[in-house]
Amino acid sequence: MTMDPKWTRIGMAALALTLASCADAASPLFPGVREFGCSIPEDMIFNGGPGKDGIPALTDPALVAPNDAEAEYLREDDRVIGLDMGGMAVAVPLNILWHHEIVNLNQGGESLAVTHCPLTGSSLVFDRGPLGGVEFGVSGLLYMNNLIMYDRSDEESLWPQMARGARCGSRDGTELVMVPAVEMEWGEWRRLRPNTTVVGAATGYDRNYRRYPYGNYDETSNSSLLFPVPDGIDGRRPPKERVLGIPTSGGGLALPFGELASSAAKAVVELEVDGAPVVVFWDSAAAAAMAYDPVVDGTRLTFEVVDGAIVDEGTGTAWRVDGRTNGGALHPPQQLRPVTEAHVAYWFAWAAFHPDTDIWMSG
Repeated sequence: MTMDPKWTRIGMAALALTLASCADAASPLFPGVREFGCSIPEDMIFNGGPGKDGIPALTDPALVAPNDAEAEYLREDDRVIGLDMGGMAVAVPLNILWHHEIVNLNQGGESLAVTHCPLTGSSLVFDRGPLGGVEFGVSGLLYMNNLIMYDRSDEESLWPQMARGARCGSRDGTELVMVPAVEMEWGEWRRLRPNTTVVGAATGYDRNYRRYPYGNYDETSNSSLLFPVPDGIDGRRPPKERVLGIPTSGGGLALPFGELASSAAKAVVELEVDGAPVVVFWDSAAAAAMAYDPVVDGTRLTFEVVDGAIVDEGTGTAWRVDGRTNGGALHPPQQLRPVTEAHVAYWFAWAAFHPDTDIWMSG
């Protein structure tokens, strides 16, 4: 959870000392939410510090062109959540989400919540349409270190981001509809989608969007957490390693970025997930992975890496990490259907939410 300057100065180590007091304090739930209770263990819900709306979610911030002065805060290797909305490519940088965690967007008849939790490294996009377009705010609470959103309705409920649904309040049990998105480096997203727009720096808040506000928290081997996870950190992978997680009926499948990067500059992983074919593309230049349905027009495509390019073996058509063709025999250009629920998170968080997860290993 992103902290205001006062909390940033205190530092992660000092904040961890609040564990005991938070655990012994009265329920941190909002009064209205407390009335309905939760379907998740309330003793794993902690007060993160800044309080309700202490981290200000954004609604419809200005979207600018990549060469606009308001996009100059971005470096080539900064990470963005890239998505298509209303027929347009949109990038929401993690730089923005470190400080705001939720961006409510309305465009082209769509209402989305683009979310990122810095403490769990998790990036998920949700469709607010089925909820009547209700906006989400930052509750100030954490569940297993993960952002808990709240809906700005008359009867507020709490929605842990990685649970992908309401788990406290009157809407407990309501699931969120995910929207496919690809987390990757800004320079590569801009190359793949030159007509993209991006959230500009003029958000109305005085923030340094070039600076990561958590010190060394995101270092891959850093095991420091603000609050505990139920069974401790799963030691099979480094705690803060990014993984592409795919939920399954049996728990989940994690594809660690370190394993994918060890394969080649580009890689293809062909899988069966709950009996259905899935293909994962990896691109080191973008530091990105995404999962797709390999069936196009009733034909299951198979893929390989040839001369540094991902191609399907049937036509020799080249494909990109965002699931689009990059020239070749398929006309008109094709877009693979993404596995909507696939998303990026830190390993420790993915394993906490999916304790029975399997891990894909190269070789």
